[in-house]
Amino acid sequence: MRLVEFGMRKNGNTNAVIPLQAVEGTIVILGFIVAILLNSAFVFIVLFRKSIRKALPVNRFILWFNVLMLPVEIWCSFFVRH
Repeated sequence: MRLVEFGMRKNGNTNAVIPLQAVEGTIVILGFIVAILLNSAFVFIVLFRKSIRKALPVNRFILWFNVLMLPVEIWCSFFVRH
């Protein structure tokens, strides 16, 4: 994205259709929301597989890290005011 912006400036065109800061901010916000959704889906799948007593093909570190990080992500995104 920066290369496109700098290329436009070099050629004398300083008008962008969408300012780069707006695009970067949107990507960050969507990335954070998608991370919460994917982590929630992962935890629910793990709990479901544990309830039917199927083996989990996931490393224990990844499993516990995601289980512990889900409440932290939810807390930071919904309850902490910046």
